[in-house]
Amino acid sequence: MGSLIFFGAVIVFFLSFLKQINQYERGVVYTMGRFTSIIQPGWRFIWPIFQTFRKVDIRTKAVDVPKQETITRDNVSCKMNAVIYYKIADAAKSINEVEDVLWAVSQLAQTTMRRVAGEATLDELLSNREKIAEQILESVDKTTDQWGVDVEAVELKDIELPETMVRTMAKQAEAEREKRATIISSEGEVLAAENLMKAASMMASTPGALHLRTLNSINDISSDQSNTVIFAVPLEVLRAVEGMGNMMSKR
Repeated sequence: MGSLIFFGAVIVFFLSFLKQINQYERGVVYTMGRFTSIIQPGWRFIWPIFQTFRKVDIRTKAVDVPKQETITRDNVSCKMNAVIYYKIADAAKSINEVEDVLWAVSQLAQTTMRRVAGEATLDELLSNREKIAEQILESVDKTTDQWGVDVEAVELKDIELPETMVRTMAKQAEAEREKRATIISSEGEVLAAENLMKAASMMASTPGALHLRTLNSINDISSDQSNTVIFAVPLEVLRAVEGMGNMMSKR
């Protein structure tokens, strides 16, 4: 009985050395306080007292960067926020080189976002969001490399402008739309005038065309019985009739 208890205690003792590392983790091992190795996923033995280890999650993480108030290069105040996706590339560096990776990446992203936004104009900030996000990514990734962190993507979520600036931009957009509408309308007038000029030229060069057009217009108007048509005889016709009368009287 005593031997069974002894062997049971030995098994429990050795099982206490056994540590499980999941597939999405890496273990950073310290032997008597010194970094010695990185252990891969599976069941691994860690010697108690002499060795300690810390698990590091290597999955991609999303850091929500809170809204930062900044002033653009053309002195416009705005607020912007973003989200940063990163993962641990070197588990040892992420523990040995920086105290808190998540907090450090978040603070670095905030300061970098304010600096990059301050170097751009408002129009560049609104129209080239992908370019601004790429500049933030390059700057943050360059610094976090020494922490064993790989920044995968930076996405700008929202850019908030002052109410006065929003109203000014709305007026500008309305003025641009009115400008385009006026230009389109004037272009239509030019085309209409050109077509009328061509039609007048064709009618003037074709005998009887103007009279046929007049009769056609009268026919269109008379189709609606509610209209009263007053037809004015052209002066040329009256003179022709008058001339014919004078000729008849002379005979």
